[in-house]
Amino acid sequence: MITAIVLINADVHRIPEAGQAIAEIDGVTEVYSVTGGADLIAVVRVAEHDDLADVIADRINKADGVISTDTHIAFRTYSKSDLDAAFAIGLD
Repeated sequence: MITAIVLINADVHRIPEAGQAIAEIDGVTEVYSVTGGADLIAVVRVAEHDDLADVIADRINKADGVISTDTHIAFRTYSKSDLDAAFAIGLD
């Protein structure tokens, strides 16, 4: 599984509609409305690198209200739940 985090700048008057449209795209698992340098952040999870182009370049970038995107591809995932599971192996 390949994960990408997409920072999205949107037309300020279209943020809710853009967020909803992006959330409905296959491969997009979550969309957050955020403060800071981006208006929305989307989490994309796909099976192949080529699928990133389909989801991000062909669908997210073309969603109504989207002005620009900045994509970050994840190398590793660190989370408390993953660490808890790893350390709990063999312990009762």
